[in-house]
Amino acid sequence: MADKTERFESLEHQLETFIETTRQISIIVSDFQQQGQNLLNQKLHSMVTGMQEIDKLKGQMHDVQVPLEVFDCIDRGKNPHLYTKECLEKALAKNELVKGKIDNFKVS
Repeated sequence: MADKTERFESLEHQLETFIETTRQISIIVSDFQQQGQNLLNQKLHSMVTGMQEIDKLKGQMHDVQVPLEVFDCIDRGKNPHLYTKECLEKALAKNELVKGKIDNFKVS
């Protein structure tokens, strides 16, 4: 289990670093001045390196399966944790329904 956790933490760290580098590049570019060219080049190099690191991690994620509904949720701009919450609520409702049926058979 620790191995799986480490894989996800490593990917999460790489993605956060990549996002931060992208944010910094957008700031540099939005107010670009010639003296910032070297810094921009460094950040672009960091971005490429970050993409390479993320690409290396994809081999560790071959056994991870994500329901397509999660991607639909993300495409609609919703938090993917809502998908998990909805699944749990549906399971709870189904559980209550089945429990009610079992209780009815016990009484009969």
